Amino acid sequence: MTRRDIAFDAEGVTLRGWFYPAEGTSGRRPTVVMAHGFSAVKEMYLDAFAEVFAAAGLNALVFDNRNFGASDGEPRQEIDPWQQVRDYRHAITYAGTLDDVDSTRIGVWGSSYSGGHVLVVGAIDRRVKAVVAQVPLVSGSANVAELVRADFRASFREQFDADRAARFAGDPPAMVPVVAEDPLAPSALPTPDAWAWFTETGKTRATAWRNEVTLRTVEMLGEYEPGAYIGRISPTPLLMIVAREDHLTPAHLAIDAYEHARQPKKLVILPSGHFDAYTSGFTGASGPARDWFVEHLARA
Repeated sequence: MTRRDIAFDAEGVTLRGWFYPAEGTSGRRPTVVMAHGFSAVKEMYLDAFAEVFAAAGLNALVFDNRNFGASDGEPRQEIDPWQQVRDYRHAITYAGTLDDVDSTRIGVWGSSYSGGHVLVVGAIDRRVKAVVAQVPLVSGSANVAELVRADFRASFREQFDADRAARFAGDPPAMVPVVAEDPLAPSALPTPDAWAWFTETGKTRATAWRNEVTLRTVEMLGEYEPGAYIGRISPTPLLMIVAREDHLTPAHLAIDAYEHARQPKKLVILPSGHFDAYTSGFTGASGPARDWFVEHLARA
């Protein structure tokens, strides 16, 4: 599999990643634009998905979100979901400048947090001709309500307010771990499977991954409602891939959101948990995504 390093400007910030050319073809081809979820970097299995797409005759453009991995951006380790949505759109624009990309046949793929982003991008950017949202976040507020005990939430609010005051006074942003071994300890993603996947994958595939984000990142997570856009994606085709045992971005929230999407749409339910989509359930996740893009981008 031949891939090349890429870098492109996102209104003053350089984003970096990989371009996988479609295999067995020449000329301008359909292209899937891809970025990772909450704090994750491209080495955390995005290469595996891109290889599946390329083998099916699709280009794949993979990039690290700003402030993470190989991409530039400050403050480091901060996730502004709306900025990440805008960066997907910058990546689409960049893809359209490449000689081997057919700019009229662009799809977007996202997973977890970026699974929410592609719902928004698919709704507001008509350059997008197909959307795949894998184990997506659909409601920041509902997700926080599922993951954070009610008696912990007042403490979080106090921390957010104190951090805002400190930043106003010129202090650097406060930081919080992405995951913690103790699910009751402060962290952005307080589930045992999140701890296991991030720490193991960070050791084996992505040694540059850092187990921290700004505290403001968690505040912005709770404010983000990508599912509100889902009814506007049509007539762009939407595939949603949900994990039945997902308790990080709970399956019932995603399925409820899916019911508000209009045709054409399809729902695939994996018999597994959130992170299995990257590992033991990879074939079940990547195969339907590949087929969706081939079907809808080939005839776009």
